Amino acid sequence: MGGEPTFVATNHRDDEEWNIDAVGPNKRDYADKLIRRLQARFAPGGLLHHGQGKWYPGETLPRWAFGLYWRGDGAPLWNAPDLIAPEIVESDTTPGIEEAEKFTRALAQALEIEDDTVQPAYEDPAEFMLKEYSLAPEIDPVDNNLADPEARARMSAVFDRGLNKPVSFILPAQPMQAKAAADKSKRRRHFRWQSERWKTRRKALFLVPGDSAAGYRLPLGSLAGRDGDPLQTIHQLDPFEVRGDLPARGPQRQSRLAQESKLREQQIDTVEGNFTTGYGFNAEFDGDGPAVKTALAVEPRDGKLCIFIPPLRSADEYVDLIQAVEEVASDQQMPVQIEGYAPPHDHRMNVIKVTPDPGVIEINIHPATSWREQVEITKALYEEARMAGLDASKFHIDGRPAGSGGGNHIVVGGATASDSPFLRRPDLLASLVRYWQNHPSLSYLFSGLFIGPTSQAPRFDEARHDSLYELEIALAQVPDPTKSGQADCPPWLVDRLFRHLLVDVTGNTHRSEICIDKLYSPDGPTGRLGLVEFRGFEMPPHPEMSLAQQLIIRALIARFWDQPYHGKLRRHGTALHDKFMLPYFLWQDFEEVLQETSDATGVHLDPDWFKAQFEFRFPRCGTVRYDGIELDLRMALEPWHVLGEEGAIGGTMRFVDSSLDRLQVSVTGVADDRYAVTCNGIALPLHQTGQPDRQIAGVRFRSWLPSSCLHPTIMPHGPLVFDIVDTWNGRSIGGCTHHAVHPGGRNFETRPVNEQEAQGRREVRFSPTGHTPGPFQPRYVPIAPEFPYTLDLRRF
Repeated sequence: MGGEPTFVATNHRDDEEWNIDAVGPNKRDYADKLIRRLQARFAPGGLLHHGQGKWYPGETLPRWAFGLYWRGDGAPLWNAPDLIAPEIVESDTTPGIEEAEKFTRALAQALEIEDDTVQPAYEDPAEFMLKEYSLAPEIDPVDNNLADPEARARMSAVFDRGLNKPVSFILPAQPMQAKAAADKSKRRRHFRWQSERWKTRRKALFLVPGDSAAGYRLPLGSLAGRDGDPLQTIHQLDPFEVRGDLPARGPQRQSRLAQESKLREQQIDTVEGNFTTGYGFNAEFDGDGPAVKTALAVEPRDGKLCIFIPPLRSADEYVDLIQAVEEVASDQQMPVQIEGYAPPHDHRMNVIKVTPDPGVIEINIHPATSWREQVEITKALYEEARMAGLDASKFHIDGRPAGSGGGNHIVVGGATASDSPFLRRPDLLASLVRYWQNHPSLSYLFSGLFIGPTSQAPRFDEARHDSLYELEIALAQVPDPTKSGQADCPPWLVDRLFRHLLVDVTGNTHRSEICIDKLYSPDGPTGRLGLVEFRGFEMPPHPEMSLAQQLIIRALIARFWDQPYHGKLRRHGTALHDKFMLPYFLWQDFEEVLQETSDATGVHLDPDWFKAQFEFRFPRCGTVRYDGIELDLRMALEPWHVLGEEGAIGGTMRFVDSSLDRLQVSVTGVADDRYAVTCNGIALPLHQTGQPDRQIAGVRFRSWLPSSCLHPTIMPHGPLVFDIVDTWNGRSIGGCTHHAVHPGGRNFETRPVNEQEAQGRREVRFSPTGHTPGPFQPRYVPIAPEFPYTLDLRRF
C-alpha cells in the first residue's frame, strides 16, 4: 500500500503557486529540500533524479519531477550523496564546458567506449540569426526587453554564451542486447555498451531550439541512416517478466577507473593542448559502427554539471550506467545532477517522487508491506515535510480549516504486478465497487470541497444513471472464487470488464474515485502494474487522520478477501446530492460500514478514530438553545457545477461555480408540530432521524457572486437568519444568524496566518442572536421533490 499525499508551504500561502499554479518561483526549491530529507530518512544509498514529468496543454514546458530511487536488496544505488549537486549552487567556481568535455570522455572510458565518439552540440546559429534579424533595430539580443520572459531569457543566454561555443557534449551510447563477457577481471561493466560517431548533413550537431536540457533536444531526425541496419526499438520489460538480481558494483572498478582516467588526461593535454581544437563546424564526422540513436549529454547549466540519461530497456541497464557515472564523478570530485529518463519501473527498486501540482507539491510515496511500516512511513513523511517548510493544511479565506488543497490518494497492489490481489482475485475489485456504491459515506466523508460528476474523483453513478445497469452486467461476468471452475481467470479480464465503466462523464479513466488505469492497461508496461488507486480522499492535516483513511481501505480489502460482497447496486438517484450531502446521514452510513466490517473481520473499528475527520470535514458553525430546544448549524457538502466553455488566452476554459454552500440544520427537543424552524422566514423541510426528538434539514444558498456562475441574477443570500417559531403563539422564541462573509463588510484578501486568526474569522460569522422580533408566521413553500431534504433559497 502506497499513496500520493500533497503539501503546501508553511509561509507565502497566498502566492499563486500554492493556490492555482502548478509551478512557481519557490516550489522547486521546497521540493528539492524535501526529497533530500526523504533520502536521508529512507534511502541513504539512493539516487536523486531531477527529470521532467507531466506536460499539460497551455504549458510551455513539461513540469519538473524529482525522483528518489533505491535498491530493494539494500545495496547502494549511489554511494556518495555529496556527489549529487545541490539545487541552488552557492560556490563561486562552477563547472563549464571544459569540465563537461572532460567528464564525457571519462564516462566513455568507464563504459569501455572509444572516446572519439564524444561530440560537441551547439545551438542552431541559423535559428538564432533569424531571430536576431527579426528584432527591432534598437533591441540588443543580449539585453533585450521582449514581452515573453521565456523568449527573453532564452535569447539572452544564447547570445551571451556565443553561438560558436558548445552547449554540451554528447556521447551516443546504448547497451547491446547481450550482457558483457563473463571475464569480470577485464570488464568493469555488467553490460557491453556500444557507440558511434553521429553524422549530419551540416557536419555538426545542432540542437533543436528550446529551453529543455540538451539531451531532450538532440537532432535525431537529422542523423545519417544506414541501409539494412534497422534502428533498435527500446521496449521496457513487461512487469510480469521474471527477473534476477540487480547488477552488483565490483570492488575493483573504482581504483582502475582512477588510474586510467589520469593516463587519459595526460594524453588529452599532450595531443590537444587547446580546448577549442577540433570543434569547428566543418570538422568531418567519420567512423562506422552500429546504429545508435540514444545518447548521454553532459551540460553545464545553472552552476551544475547535468548528466542526461537516455531511455533504457531495463533497470539492470540503468544501474550499470549510473554506476559508471558515479565512478567518474567520484574520480573527478565533481558533483553532478542526474536528469533525463528515470529508471524503468521495476519491483526490485523503490521510488519516491516529488512533483508539482496546481497549488501543492505531490509526493508519490513508496509502498509499505505491513501496517507497522505504513505507520512509520506516514509519520516520517509528515515530520520531514514540516522540517522542510511544508504543511498538510491551510485555511480558507473565511477561516474554515482545509487540507493542503490536494488529494491523499491511496494506492494498493502487490509486491509484483503478478502478485496483485486484484489480478489474482477480480472479485475483490468487484466487492469494493459494489460496497462503495452502496455506501456514499466512503465517497464523501473523506473528500475535498469539490465533489460531483465533474470533480477529480466522481462516483460512477453521479452523472449517468444507466451506468448502474451496465455495471450490473459487468459485475455478473466476474468469476466467483467460491464456485468450482471459476477460481482462475486471465489478468486482462478485470481491466476489460471495468475499463469503460470506472470513468468520469468524459470517459477519463484516471478521474474516477476507484481508478484502474495502472491495473492491467493495454497501453503499455507502465499501465500493467496491478495497482488500484482510491482517489476520493482529501489530504488531512494530521498523520493519524491519514492513517485512519488507509486503515479503512485495508480493513475492507481484508474483509472482502475472505468474504466476497454480493450486495445489489442501489439506485440512490438524487438522494446522493440531497440526503447524503448532510453530515448526519453520512456519519450514520459510515457507522454501518464500521460495524459490518468489524463483525466480518473480528477487528473492532472504533468510530472515535474517525471523529476528527468528521469534525474537520463538517465544522460546526454554532449552537443555540431556547426553551429546551437546541438548534445546531454545521457546514454540509455542496456539489459544484462546471460551467460551459469560455474563451481564454490560447484556448478555452471552464469555470467551476463555487458560489454555493450548504448548511445542515439540526433541531433537538421538538416532539410535536407546535414548533417550526425557518431560514429567512421560510420553513425548513425537517425530517425525522433515528432519534425521536431530533430532526434534520439542509439549506442551500449563494454565498458570493462570481463573474461566471449559474443564474447570475440571483444575489447572495446572506445573512441567514434562523428562527425557532412557536406556531401556536405566532412568535419566534429565539434563533441565530449565519453570515457567509464578515458581518462588518471586511473583505479579507489573504488567508489566516494561524489558527487564532482563523478561529476569529469563523466565530464572527455566527451570532447567537438576530432572531425575527414581533408577530411571526412561517412561510411554507413547496420543496422540490428531487431534493426533499434541502431548502434551496435560490428558488424563493
